[in-house]
This record gives sequence, structure tokens and C-alpha cells, in this order.
Amino acid sequence: MVIQPSAVFKENLQKLPSIDGVRRIDLIDDNGAVVASIENQPGKQGSLAVYQYLKQDFGTLDAKAAEHGLAVFAEHTPDARNHPGAHPNIDRLFAIIAGGAPLRIEVIS
Repeated sequence: MVIQPSAVFKENLQKLPSIDGVRRIDLIDDNGAVVASIENQPGKQGSLAVYQYLKQDFGTLDAKAAEHGLAVFAEHTPDARNHPGAHPNIDRLFAIIAGGAPLRIEVIS
């Protein structure tokens, strides 16, 4: 079920499925290599929840999923655009929208 994101990340997080029991999320390229992992730890749990949600609703991290992910990240998206490297999990969405290869999202419990 695709959510209608608000302009506030904290509100969007409350609409997402629980991440209880999720250890991490691996992002996997076409060659089967893990190109990034998002651990279930403070400071990363918001990204973990967003990426788990994108997996459930879109199946893969392609441009359409990445566009929606940017909307879910709400006020953090313009901050990431203005400060490249400060939000790597949002930077990844920008890269896919800009023509980067889609990634497979694997939820590790």
C-alpha cells in the first residue's frame, strides 16, 4: 500500500511498517554484489524503514521507487540535495533517478 507522504519525515515514518526484527537491509546490484547496507541502529532506522517500505511496495529500487522515497524523506531531501554526502541513503536515490542502475533490496531479519 503506497502511502501519501506528508512534508514531515516524522509523520511519514509513522505510516510505514515496523522495522522490529529487521537486522539490516542490503542493496544489491545486477552482478549480485552488495553495494550498500543499512543497519538497524540509531541514526539509520528512518532510512531502514523507508527502504523496507520501498521493497514492499515497489519490489526493486528503480527510478519510480526512488522518486517516491525522496517524497517520504520529506524535509531531509532538500537538505541532502544541498549537502551531498550528508545523507548517503538519500544521495543513493538521487543517483538512481539520474540514471543509475536499479538495485535489489534485500531485508535481512
